[in-house]
Amino acid sequence: MLKEMKVAGITVDPFTNTPIVILKDLEEKEVLPIWIGLLEASSIATALENVQTPRPMTHDLLKNVLDHLDVKVVKIEVNDLKDNTYYAMIHLEVEKKRLIIDARPSDAIALALRVGASIFVDENVIKKSAKVEFSKKEDKVVVDTSEWEEILESLSPDDFGKYKM
Repeated sequence: MLKEMKVAGITVDPFTNTPIVILKDLEEKEVLPIWIGLLEASSIATALENVQTPRPMTHDLLKNVLDHLDVKVVKIEVNDLKDNTYYAMIHLEVEKKRLIIDARPSDAIALALRVGASIFVDENVIKKSAKVEFSKKEDKVVVDTSEWEEILESLSPDDFGKYKM
């Protein structure tokens, strides 16, 4: 079962200084943090803030190519979580045919924001993300997302601030 979500903002993991894109369901009951790269975070932040760059950046270029080829991004779907790695699919429509392309969630989200496509997450991914492990130097840290949910649900969009490089 898929759940529609939206980008609530971008924050930084305090342990690793890695950017995290925060997805919330439309009822704002469930939260999904996805650790992403710095460049992808910048691209998502640029789209969220409607910043126009002098030249097309990578995700803008992809949008422009799809537009010129008359390809529609129907939706993106975060569809799996394996070994602390999230997976996504971009659903495209071209000449009344559906194409599904494997993608990193961060790239899929950056594209979805640019084209106005819906973002969906498989409910199994939300359940699997209840415990996400990541390493800080030599130590293993386990993050229980129920704690994240409590923290994130109490935040407003203003609490995220602007993402700066």
